[in-house]
Amino acid sequence: MSTLIIIGAQWGDEGKGKVVDLLSERAEVVVRYAGGPNAGHTLVVGDDKIVLRLTPSGVLHGHTQCVLGQGMVINPAVLIEEMDTLTERRLSVDDRIFLSDRAHLILPYHVTIDSLREESKEGTKIGTTKRGIGPCYEDKVGRRGLRTGDLRNLDHARDRIAEALATWSATVEALGGQLPSVDEVMAPLEAQAKRLVPFITETSTLLEQWARGGKRIMLEGAQGTLLDIDHGTYPYVTSSSAVSGGACTGAGIGPSRIDRVVGITKAYTTRVGEGPFPTELDDADGQHLRDAGHEYGSVTGRPRRTGWLDLAALRYARRVNGLDALALTKLDVLSGMKELKVCVAYRTSTHEHDAVPVGDFFDAEPIYETLPGWTDDITACRRIEDLPANAQRYLAFITEKTELPIDIVSVGPRRSETIIRRDAFDG
Repeated sequence: MSTLIIIGAQWGDEGKGKVVDLLSERAEVVVRYAGGPNAGHTLVVGDDKIVLRLTPSGVLHGHTQCVLGQGMVINPAVLIEEMDTLTERRLSVDDRIFLSDRAHLILPYHVTIDSLREESKEGTKIGTTKRGIGPCYEDKVGRRGLRTGDLRNLDHARDRIAEALATWSATVEALGGQLPSVDEVMAPLEAQAKRLVPFITETSTLLEQWARGGKRIMLEGAQGTLLDIDHGTYPYVTSSSAVSGGACTGAGIGPSRIDRVVGITKAYTTRVGEGPFPTELDDADGQHLRDAGHEYGSVTGRPRRTGWLDLAALRYARRVNGLDALALTKLDVLSGMKELKVCVAYRTSTHEHDAVPVGDFFDAEPIYETLPGWTDDITACRRIEDLPANAQRYLAFITEKTELPIDIVSVGPRRSETIIRRDAFDG
């Protein structure tokens, strides 16, 4: 196998960074294909913690080529800051980072608009990170966005920015804000262009060449299935295609090139922002999951909402992503809990559903089964057989209900604290 998609199977924050980092040891190319700096991947290397917001996690491995695909939205200031941080840590970025010339740029006015909307008392609060993601995608769809390739012609970039500012002016005025001038946007962008233009290229062509050459390519998702613009809990979703199908459009690679799709899930469930969450816990168990799992946003620091594992939602993720296997993270967080509830279906006002019901969870009451917990510290376990019997039973129950094998089990935050049952590239 040469091309693998790693996808979030919940509401994001599933621990994709660690899994992608582990698999990058075998990958030769790692591609980020959607989202922007609202998605932070936290990687623990020894006693060092690194948070990546735009750069693919594979950058920590010196042999890996890293691609920022055309489906992404890039804040140039954030990307430059991140590249400088990597360089300071003696991680090379030259000739290793390839930035698609078709990715769209998040500019200061996108951040302003995002913040004004979220802080307004009118309308539906989505709970965004206020990083300008949504407005940037709106400009993309509205055909007035600025792409990275436009940085090669700053006169053209100026015209595009003027058009966007004219379009947004009425919205910002109505929200009580003020837009920057074209000159105020262009001043930092000119300096940023000098830094980024050497990294900009036609990445789709590179990926096709690498795929034809048999290189092991890993496509790294951002956010999660239930935040997908089409398949998530709309309108409480992100603005991009977070499912496996988005990997093809966001990276510029044909579907026939995809060999395998692995979904990442926590041993429980979390989400950030507003929207339905059937298994949410607002009690001591929920706080235990939050504290033991360090469930605070890697970018924003916001406390995440926590709840029991939702297998009905995982079955939905299996269907819309075409999952071949699961990677399960943070099993260690459940240690010390006497009982573990698992959602196996939903009940609504009309009938029961074994996957996501019509209405996207808004009328869904979880149907639970209860499994016994365990008290042992499992961070030293390196085989499934080393786990406590009840932890093994928990994993077997997940496999039974989702009909998916669990290839990887994370039993702690460090790279070494992982059980690998099957190499994801070998299938």
